[in-house]
Amino acid sequence: MKIEDVTPIIRGGGHGRRLQPPLTLAIEHIRPGGKMSEWTVISWNVNGLRAALAKGFLDWFRGMRPEVLCLQETRAVEEQLPPELLSMEGYSSYFSSPERKGYSGVAIFTRPEPRAVRGGFGVPRFDVEGRALFADYGDLILGNVYFPNGKQSAERLAYKLDFYEAFLEHVEALRGKGKSVVICGDFNTAHKEIDLARPKENSGVSGFLPQERAWMDRFVERGYLDTFRMFNPDPGWYTWWDSKTRARERNVGWRIDYIFVSEDLADRVRKAFILPEVEGSDHCPVGLVLEW
Repeated sequence: MKIEDVTPIIRGGGHGRRLQPPLTLAIEHIRPGGKMSEWTVISWNVNGLRAALAKGFLDWFRGMRPEVLCLQETRAVEEQLPPELLSMEGYSSYFSSPERKGYSGVAIFTRPEPRAVRGGFGVPRFDVEGRALFADYGDLILGNVYFPNGKQSAERLAYKLDFYEAFLEHVEALRGKGKSVVICGDFNTAHKEIDLARPKENSGVSGFLPQERAWMDRFVERGYLDTFRMFNPDPGWYTWWDSKTRARERNVGWRIDYIFVSEDLADRVRKAFILPEVEGSDHCPVGLVLEW
């Protein structure tokens, strides 16, 4: 199978072309005056972007206007989305779409223009599912990743764990080049007992298995900081609730959506937050304010 047959489609709003391997679009970017500013970065698993649009997503987006918005589980390609979203004033948009229609997918809407945007890790068996975008802002790389769910079968759990390893190898290589890293996304794992309402009942469920949590431990040990926990050590903060059991009304949830930063950015993180009041998905948005 040729590499172009298994790579995700990466499109940049307004650029109108499909990027072939190495899936990189180069754009000139100069920060005015070289001065630092505060970037608000928001990440949200929208559980279907077209469904979210029908629930007021555009009004929410216009009201928030973050510097960068990362979406997971978009389940849509650009041709299925309205022009008022794709031509949002002041933003460029980039999409990674899988071969399978109506599945997975991630998108980045960004006001600062990245120098380049890359899809995936360069590993075809993972890149084919359209789960990752990496935006290069020079010394800063921002990754938007939708990690697999391992609940379906033993094979999907193995795929998820392999995906974790490929991801970690990729971001470690970026840091090895002297890059600072921000990682947004749905990790599909609650790291600590504090990160879900019922840890004992879910100890044998994918999303809170020992091997999944051990990988999260190792990720943190490599020097990646859970930005929300930098500011808030309290229980009761979740980002996903089971819609079938109306768990959101009772706040019986899981914190599986995160924004991590490489430890060199620790003193640049000004704020981190969860927005449980924002509806429109079974997940809620998470965010941070970063000085850059």
